[in-house]
Amino acid sequence: MASTVEGGDTALLPEFPRGPLDAYRARASFSWKELALFTEGEGMLRFKKTIFSALENDPLFARSPGADLSLEKYRELNFLRCKRIFEYDFLSVEDMFKSPLKVPALIQCLGMYDSSLAAKYLLHSLVFGSAVYSSGSERHLTYIQKIFRMEIFGCFALTELSHGSNTKAIRTTAHYDPATEEFIIHSPDFEAAKFWVGNMGKTATHAVVFAKLCVPGDQCHGLHPFIVQIRDPKTLLPMPGVMVGDIGKKLGQNGLDNGFAMFHKVRVPRQSLLNRMGDVTPEGTYVSPFKDVRQRFGASLGSLSSGRVSIVSLAILNLKLAVAIALRFSATRRQFGPTEEEEIPVLEYPMQQWRLLPYLAAVYALDHFSKSLFLDLVELQRGLASGDRSARQAELGREIHALASASKPLASWTTQQGIQECREACGGHGYLAMNRLGVLRDDNDPNCTYEGDNNILLQQTSNYLLGLLAHQVHDGACFRSPLKSVDFLDAYPGILDQKFEVSSVADCLDSAVALAAYKWLVCYLLRETYQKLNQEKRSGSSDFEARNKCQVSHGRPLALAFVELTVVQRFHEHVHQPSVPPSLRAVLGRLSALYALWSLSRHAALLYRGGYFSGEQAGEVLESAVLALCSQLYKNLWGAVLQESKVLERASWWPEFSVNKPVIGSLKSKL
Repeated sequence: MASTVEGGDTALLPEFPRGPLDAYRARASFSWKELALFTEGEGMLRFKKTIFSALENDPLFARSPGADLSLEKYRELNFLRCKRIFEYDFLSVEDMFKSPLKVPALIQCLGMYDSSLAAKYLLHSLVFGSAVYSSGSERHLTYIQKIFRMEIFGCFALTELSHGSNTKAIRTTAHYDPATEEFIIHSPDFEAAKFWVGNMGKTATHAVVFAKLCVPGDQCHGLHPFIVQIRDPKTLLPMPGVMVGDIGKKLGQNGLDNGFAMFHKVRVPRQSLLNRMGDVTPEGTYVSPFKDVRQRFGASLGSLSSGRVSIVSLAILNLKLAVAIALRFSATRRQFGPTEEEEIPVLEYPMQQWRLLPYLAAVYALDHFSKSLFLDLVELQRGLASGDRSARQAELGREIHALASASKPLASWTTQQGIQECREACGGHGYLAMNRLGVLRDDNDPNCTYEGDNNILLQQTSNYLLGLLAHQVHDGACFRSPLKSVDFLDAYPGILDQKFEVSSVADCLDSAVALAAYKWLVCYLLRETYQKLNQEKRSGSSDFEARNKCQVSHGRPLALAFVELTVVQRFHEHVHQPSVPPSLRAVLGRLSALYALWSLSRHAALLYRGGYFSGEQAGEVLESAVLALCSQLYKNLWGAVLQESKVLERASWWPEFSVNKPVIGSLKSKL
């Protein structure tokens, strides 16, 4: 693959012009082009190049240096730019099914330009669109074409002013009237207003509205999604009975119009119910293909998981940008040196390497995980669309829900911490607005909250694991899941007998060492959380009280350790597969090991508390291994950074980077 590009197609991955980073680039022991081809594939690289080239040459995407747009103008431009993306038709509906990874690739390309644009496109096409596709039936397919022609513009309305994470307390109702064969969508008061809904503020014409479905006889069947028109597509005026508006300026992502809506006895046709999980007959009888309520719930989780999986990708994009900016700056910024006459780049210092390189490794590991989890989600949605009601399909929904609920916190928090570290690692210059780090930090911040508060979401994952253990204890069931993320737990009594036996740094420089430790850690935390929960119940606490008392030091670290293990496991398998080019095995192995050991080091106290670590040597070996891997990667750094920096270079339409070159080394200055 590499030879194809090296030999003929230099336009796809052209060489960088000579510049101040040539000395670093020359140190790489492998080809950055080969790495780009391995991680992306030639087809995906061409797809991204097509997108960047179109945006670079379109005046609508030009920026004026120093311009400070008003909120109204920014949102107007963002909508027009989103509309233009659909006009380019980078990704047809057919392409989405044929090459699903093009979906997150397109969103990441848009995020390189502006996260508000990426979020706006994602909410309309993926979150709103996938909710219609996965929760609807054949009668709703006409909406899909309208979505991609932008004949309608959509949003996903679940959260209310007084309730977000607690979806069972959502108060919007949908009462069925058999006389007219209509549902009556109603907000009982302002606290039940749909709130924080992206695209709803100014531009959405339709919403997937979650409401409690009630049929005659006051029989309610829980939350169900409905397609509700909220504005006239031609005038954007509210529909009768709908009060809709913008919630105002936010801390970041202000190109995205978050809004609110209240419904006053709004009547919609019976066919507006997205009826894959449950339906209502014309006479008013509720029917569902799922006899088991648990299966129906598992199958319904796909639409909730899609937004969370997408946030993982968006968060990692922000980290990619921040890490590339900070490393480029660190390689050119000189401070101090062995003599008064000689100053060296700050990247030469082990402290700077330790601060930044683990986040570079995190980019690779989490980016691979986000792609693999997206493909898992596609499998789930295809099963839903084909009418698969098997136990495996329901279990797949629950497993993806558990993984998505923990990976969003992991990705958004890692990025939050990483951007701050990058900002500080760039010193005073990192505080300048032109370097984009402040924008990235503010735009990433909502990733920690929307689609579910991170700490609340982690409870979903720990509850999933506790449920599996309870099933095993009471029924003797094996630990099995469709994606095999929990299968290792079958050996959990034996795993708990293991100890950390690595005695040298050299033996620790492999992600397999961290994998073994993570498996022990998850087993230990699962056992401790299960015992703590039962102890609290025996002491008289209700189930609600007992679970709350278990979160801080048990459930929360359990969920994080589980998802970190899954990320490490998938990346370890990816970089050790036979198809990895020989020249890339060393650097990919180091990236995998660094992310695994660096993440594991944050759990050192738990490893000691549970007895997996003992004595000073274990902790010292782990710390030394992280530093050794940082040093090894530093010597080969620029091959790993080049592919992301080459993409960043395409963002030459971002004026803050094409001017003010002397300050931080703009994105136009090539590696």
